[in-house]
Amino acid sequence: MNGSTGAALRLTVHLGECDTWHHKPLYAEIVHRARAAGLAGAGVFRGIEGFGASSVVHTQRLLSLSEDLPVAVVIVDTEERVRGFLPQLEELVTGGLVTLEPCEVIRYGGRAGGSGDSRADADEDGRTDGGSAR
Repeated sequence: MNGSTGAALRLTVHLGECDTWHHKPLYAEIVHRARAAGLAGAGVFRGIEGFGASSVVHTQRLLSLSEDLPVAVVIVDTEERVRGFLPQLEELVTGGLVTLEPCEVIRYGGRAGGSGDSRADADEDGRTDGGSAR
């Protein structure tokens, strides 16, 4: 997307916190593959309560605390790029729900001053300020 605004596609993957891929959290594998595919961005959101196809309610409110809370991985990019990523999801997501929704990007760009995680926001030269000199 590189600073563009306008029509985009939002991909949301609903899964359980305990879902794994080769002994790693599945949500982490999806995020890493999205980054490797050059997608604009991805976020993982942990739910406090929910249920899926099994109809079992997983909740954070119980004293025993659920070990499999709902998780949503959200990716937004152009329709072409998101649809190009779908074959990788078919390999990874065997259970869960994957949705696509059209959306409009109002603003897309790096944060001023970075997000606090210099490793995640650093460019090739190690700068986290979007390349501007300070």
